[in-house]
Amino acid sequence: MKHRPTAGPVVLLFLAASAGAAPPAPSPSMSARRTPIVEAFERARDAVVNISATQIIERSVRFTPFDDFFDWPLPGQRRQFKTNSLGSGFIIHPDGYVVTNAHVVARAKDQKVIFADKTEYPAVRVAVDEEHDLAILRIQGDKTFPAITLGRSHDLMIGETVIAIGNPLGFQHTVTAGIISALDRTLEINDQTVYQGLIQTDAPINPGNSGGPLLNVLGELIGIDTAIRGDAQNIGFAIPVDTLRKLMPEMLAVEKLRRLEVGIRLSWKSPTVVVESTGPAAQAGVETGDELLRADGRPIRHDVDYYIHVLNAAEQTPLVLELRRGDRRITAKVTPRRIPIPDGAKLMREKFGLTVVPLAARDAQALDLPGGLRITQVEPGSPADRAGLVPNLIVVQLGQHFPKDLEEVGLTLERVRRGDKVLIRVYEVQRNFVVAHGGALIAR
Repeated sequence: MKHRPTAGPVVLLFLAASAGAAPPAPSPSMSARRTPIVEAFERARDAVVNISATQIIERSVRFTPFDDFFDWPLPGQRRQFKTNSLGSGFIIHPDGYVVTNAHVVARAKDQKVIFADKTEYPAVRVAVDEEHDLAILRIQGDKTFPAITLGRSHDLMIGETVIAIGNPLGFQHTVTAGIISALDRTLEINDQTVYQGLIQTDAPINPGNSGGPLLNVLGELIGIDTAIRGDAQNIGFAIPVDTLRKLMPEMLAVEKLRRLEVGIRLSWKSPTVVVESTGPAAQAGVETGDELLRADGRPIRHDVDYYIHVLNAAEQTPLVLELRRGDRRITAKVTPRRIPIPDGAKLMREKFGLTVVPLAARDAQALDLPGGLRITQVEPGSPADRAGLVPNLIVVQLGQHFPKDLEEVGLTLERVRRGDKVLIRVYEVQRNFVVAHGGALIAR
């Protein structure tokens, strides 16, 4: 084959504005082109973040005789690898609280959030609900952040226009639009995971959109993008925002996260109305049906404002609450009360027949783990014994949590009842490999 010689290097010329030149003036037609989608995106975009998570994954190396230990076997010898995954999220409160999908961060070693202007902040996990595929993070930054506007999903209409913002395939802050294709869909992920009540949409959703917001044309959050059908086109699913609103009181509960009892629960339908008053709140005179106006002088416009304020409350320091009861305004001083942490070692023995101790720091570091529990004894005939657990296995996950110490075990198991199934993942450390097994133990 003959090649034609070129006459010389090819030069590409680009026209650029001179330094300091003013940007072009908006065209007269811009106002006519400002659709509701443009306006909705502009209202919400600053509250949308991309999430980069460093995850530890395991891959099979060879089969072992231990594969049938559990109800949910993870066959084969496994080796750990680090990988970076990308997802999306949105700020739900100016203090830096971010909502995303549980599967984006559940097994992450660390994560950071990235804004549209490329600024980055580390973030820590506050709560993870794998059953509903939701997680809440908090940005490690000493400033306030723009928060998204919460909408409602009980009155969604099939055919209604929706907008998705996210990080599909690594392309940051991508906006797509479509319609609601169906409501109350059920999606089976695998034999153990089934999501119900989902919104189906044809707005293009791709890997990396997970955890991002689904908006209506007013720029209000109506759903959290969570899954796609890999064998189909234009079929995506989102968790309705009302599901998030119902779960937030539990996910942000000060009783659960800080072991302080206040005794107030607000309605997710009327998010400043007290629907439960117990313990210290009831003793201070708070009644069901009161409307909460302020906490320590800060306005409470939404139940999230209250729960996050209480997360920062100091033990034994009264919360000064301003409430409306009928046509009267009243003030109540509620002193949070410390809740004892259950004995995690005792609960492991009682419910599963396992004796465990915290993993030594040097062993955790060698396995690249934040912590864990080493099994030292298994009671004959116990649920753990029937599952095939043996001493020296390392417990790395219990339920939805990754326990680093016995206090976290106690917090995880305190509400487990007889007959409940509890997810457990363990590592078996061999000379050159780590074998991972996962399954469910039934509490006795």
